[in-house]
Amino acid sequence: MIDAPLFLLLLSCSFSLGAQLPDQVKDPPVATDSQPFPWDQMRLPKTIFPLHYDLTIHPNLTTLDFTGVVRIQLDVREDTRTIVLHAKAMKTSGVLLMAPEGVRSLQVLENPRFHQLALLSEEVLTKGRKYELQLQFAANLSESFHGFYKGSYRSSTGEVRVLASTQFEATYARGAFPCFDEPAFKANFTIRIIREPQHIAVSNMPKVKTVVLPGDLLEDHFDTTVKMSTYLVAYIVSDFLSVSKTTRHGVNISVYSVPEKIDQTAFALDAAVKLLDFYDDYFDIPYPLPKQDLAAIPDFQSGAMENWGLTTYRETALLFDPNKSSASDKLGITMVIAHELAHQWFGNLVTMEWWNDLWLNEGFAKFMEYVSVDITYPELHVDDFFLGKCFEAMDVDSLSSSHPVSTPVENPTQIQEMFDDVSYDKGACILNMLRDFLTPNSFEIGIIRYLKRYSYQNTVNSHLWESLTDICNSDNMDGGIKQTEFCLKRKHQSGASKWNSGDEVDVRTIMDTWTLQEGFPLVTVEVRGHEVRLSQERYLKTDDPSLTDGFLWQIPLTFVTSASSTVQRFLLKTKTDVLYLPETVDWVKFNLNMSGYYMVHYAGEGWNSIIKLLQHNHTALSSNDRASLIHNVFQLVSIGKVRLDTALELSLYLSKETEIMAVTQGFGELVPLYKLMEKRQMAALENQMKGHIVDLFQGLIDRQEWGDSGSVSERVMRSYLLTFACVRNYAPCVTKATQLFNMWRDSDGNMSLPVDVTMAVFLVGGRTPAGWDFLFKKYQDSLQMSVKSRLKSAMAFSPLQDKLKWMMEQSLHGEVMKSQDLASVIVSVSNNPHGHKLAWDFFRANWHTLVKKFELGSNTIASMVMGVTHHYSTREMLEEVKSFFGSLTEETGSEMRCIQQAYETIEENIRWMDTNLPLLQAWLDKHKHRVTHEDL
Repeated sequence: MIDAPLFLLLLSCSFSLGAQLPDQVKDPPVATDSQPFPWDQMRLPKTIFPLHYDLTIHPNLTTLDFTGVVRIQLDVREDTRTIVLHAKAMKTSGVLLMAPEGVRSLQVLENPRFHQLALLSEEVLTKGRKYELQLQFAANLSESFHGFYKGSYRSSTGEVRVLASTQFEATYARGAFPCFDEPAFKANFTIRIIREPQHIAVSNMPKVKTVVLPGDLLEDHFDTTVKMSTYLVAYIVSDFLSVSKTTRHGVNISVYSVPEKIDQTAFALDAAVKLLDFYDDYFDIPYPLPKQDLAAIPDFQSGAMENWGLTTYRETALLFDPNKSSASDKLGITMVIAHELAHQWFGNLVTMEWWNDLWLNEGFAKFMEYVSVDITYPELHVDDFFLGKCFEAMDVDSLSSSHPVSTPVENPTQIQEMFDDVSYDKGACILNMLRDFLTPNSFEIGIIRYLKRYSYQNTVNSHLWESLTDICNSDNMDGGIKQTEFCLKRKHQSGASKWNSGDEVDVRTIMDTWTLQEGFPLVTVEVRGHEVRLSQERYLKTDDPSLTDGFLWQIPLTFVTSASSTVQRFLLKTKTDVLYLPETVDWVKFNLNMSGYYMVHYAGEGWNSIIKLLQHNHTALSSNDRASLIHNVFQLVSIGKVRLDTALELSLYLSKETEIMAVTQGFGELVPLYKLMEKRQMAALENQMKGHIVDLFQGLIDRQEWGDSGSVSERVMRSYLLTFACVRNYAPCVTKATQLFNMWRDSDGNMSLPVDVTMAVFLVGGRTPAGWDFLFKKYQDSLQMSVKSRLKSAMAFSPLQDKLKWMMEQSLHGEVMKSQDLASVIVSVSNNPHGHKLAWDFFRANWHTLVKKFELGSNTIASMVMGVTHHYSTREMLEEVKSFFGSLTEETGSEMRCIQQAYETIEENIRWMDTNLPLLQAWLDKHKHRVTHEDL
């Protein structure tokens, strides 16, 4: 699964491990009929495993409910009289056990707190024997975005059409049919769906036949699935249309959408064909199903979901109009498809044993996005964007409320929390570090071994590390022909570096330090003559130094020097160490291209040497190295290792910068400084800082064309720069944007604007009531999802407060604007200097509705918690935030980890402002900018 992108980068967050632990209650559980419930654990017993589900579902899209029957073949592992499985918010009836002795009824007990049913048998179910369980069930289609839920869309004629689709990850299959809803209970599924003739049904497998039923109904029969977890089951009943192609390996690919948008599916279809073929070859394991469908769902909370054979997406994550969609849309859609198709191997074929190791699914899929797209779509330059994922992960991981990549979890709320930046982005970044450490070829052989060894099984961390160790040991040649060729080639190479020889490193010992403890290391480097003195500590934003004690990582260090561009490598295993250089040097740069998940502090004269290098010859370092230096130096200000004026001096070189990663990281460090001031009524200093940033990037802004030429990275940067310049009211930008908006409005929106400049044009146009109303009219009329997304973002940044409030209200109601977009609307309004108080008040007033719609623990709730609070920097607002969240009960979210992250972030903002405001004022006075640009 991949999270929905927001207009602005947000910190992800999650629940604390102590939150809502129902399995820790001391009193034995009681069933709904007041009888004792025979099982007192959140996790199901291992006495019985499902082998096969025969599932029939009949959704009624008029009454918005569904009925069904499921027959489950059981494998009894231990003698028992009790079958415990999951069911949530449904009525069950007709519960029968088919045993060798005949059919018998079972007594049914229900424990809603654990979403469990206990089925009691008078006779013992005997170990080793096979039984079949049958249950009839009925429930309402869910009003949320989970389980088997209702969706709708408005056709081009204005008719509201209803559909039903599924979202079962992580613990929502139990809301659609009774099942053993844990990832280790893998089984085969044979699915039948009853529907009306005007609809179609799709599921994980191809349809084998359709049977006519009485009452003008049809029953679609689907082929039996491979062995898989319940969270990967999927089905949709809708009036979608589709387009199809076949891959080189003979897999049928189809893309489904609402009829009016089927002409926006061609790009996704071609991308899916290309990417599935790539993975088929890369993993050396054929995709095991005959088809792969991709469906664009009008109502979808996350970004996409990897259901085996039927991946589902937000419309914005799949639909592409070559005339209206932007370069960043193309990049984003390609990456999401790459993520979900990577899951067909990592997650679906090989699945984590339990949700504590979710990163084995999500970290790998995030990492493989970049590996696959870099090779299949080199023109997208995905390497320009990977670092941003590591910086986002570090934002969360630098707080004491962070958690290890592999973290114990039990209940559904805790499981939901795992879908955060640590599992996805940190997971991807430590895999990238390991790949660099082992070499790409060794890494590829190791993960092929892992997938081949554990196909259709469940794994834990150690299985991966074992597969990446000793890859050329003659007893472990199970990685296929790629492994054989690689090891034969390496056998004839002489002098292989110990760093890179996979059979001489203890992968598990190294990687346990990165997955079993939270946080990341700060490596301090001090050059003294020929000596390079190294030390490591945990990087942590805190005023309690004791919280950094007891952490030690095994860190794969890389570095170059002014005297040699040859990459030097060293595995730092201890708290301190010393390296020796053959000659004195002017500068050193550690963590080359930031391939390692750690920060570096250059002590002594180290930062001054780097500042001189950047000022005189910044291209001596790669753009990723420059971006990492910008990131590291400003982050070191936060913990008092570097003075703010040192970081600001380093950033002055940005007036010469042209590469996207370094430019956007420069904005990423400088913009938050004035965002803190926006909420403190410090207009003079705030405008001084804003003016300085405009001046710093003015040369680059002035060189931007108002068109769509250039590479993807150049186009993404153009949109970013022009949007920023117009928001900051830079006169040449506002004049041009106003001119284009007036021409576009005069043509009733029919004039074709260059895609890359539309965000800037819409932002300027939305300043006036008439302009905002025109944007909204175009929003209602447009069928292009990427255009609607940009219009929505522009409307949310208007200075018109009544419009901002109305937008949030309409997004909550879900008719004029989709509820799936509510989080991004609230956060966009919060980032608007005219709207942050409105967003905070709206968020508080509607808290209980929000957590019911989007579920406690979801990344959607977490993004809103952080999005509306993370720029506050006064003790008064800290108390107000604490007062609100402190008034909640455990059931309404008081124990969420993201609340702790919000507190920590505001406390860090207060410390930063107290320490650095005088320095910032003095430095800006010394570097006075030329023009004041009042905000829009």
